[in-house]
Amino acid sequence: MSELKHDKWVGTTYGNGWMHRWLIRFLKVIDVRLLYAFTYLFVVPPTLMVNAKARSAIYSFYRQGMQYGRMKAAWMTYKNHCAFSQVVIDRFAMYAGKKFRIDVVGFDEFKKLSERLEGFIQLSSHIGNYEIAGYSLRTPEKRFNAMVFGGEKESVMANRTRLFESNNIHMIPMRQDMSHLFEINQALADGEILSMPADRVFGSQKAFSCEFLGHDAKFPQGPFVLAAVRNAPMLFVSVMKTGARRYTATVTRIEAETEGNTKAKAAALARKYVETLEKTVREYPTQWYNYFNFWEDNGFRKD
Repeated sequence: MSELKHDKWVGTTYGNGWMHRWLIRFLKVIDVRLLYAFTYLFVVPPTLMVNAKARSAIYSFYRQGMQYGRMKAAWMTYKNHCAFSQVVIDRFAMYAGKKFRIDVVGFDEFKKLSERLEGFIQLSSHIGNYEIAGYSLRTPEKRFNAMVFGGEKESVMANRTRLFESNNIHMIPMRQDMSHLFEINQALADGEILSMPADRVFGSQKAFSCEFLGHDAKFPQGPFVLAAVRNAPMLFVSVMKTGARRYTATVTRIEAETEGNTKAKAAALARKYVETLEKTVREYPTQWYNYFNFWEDNGFRKD
């Protein structure tokens, strides 16, 4: 299968297999908060200096999207990198067997759809720590099919597979040749749960232009067209870090009452998703982890 790549964003976890294995062993015996502190002091500052592209993208997000002043935008850029380091550490802590408290808001919406014979779509985004959703939002009645980046590091995929299999979760890697579409359609045909990211355009470049934080941005058509064609219910789940060992997962039903053809219905669903995403980002501004310019085609000014 051809490897998925993108010229604007990188979907792989930093480091190699050897580093990942030692990090897991390390996290078996220490408190995650000690590693947080280490990264704040010795990892984040040099990362900000070296990775100018990501730094510039996040700074522009705070300056142009969130409308922060220069000093606040710079401080939030640092806090954002610290928050992202926490998410990465937490993922490996889970691989090491550590547990996190996860409060779920709106679980009734998930339960209601899980009890139906038909399948449904669960949307994610690159905010918070969505991977944890697989350990908290699951049901014995339906298999959970999670679309994941096909070019991720082998060590990360191996750990995900080990944890996911015990939770009735099946991974569908996104591939450049689009062969994952067959698995996607089969999952819904079998009445299962299909989890898809909806905030990055990949593979097919077809996208909806939606207003996000005051500027037009592109969002992939695929998830919304799929929901409109199959008349499949749709949820948006955000899993936001709210403490050192605590997360809050919020389940929101994505519905749009509209008349028209399939594309019009899909566009209405996309707008509803973007509205919900923006509300979440405004509530948790440090937990936005798209390190490229969402509004590049619309000419964000340099600052």
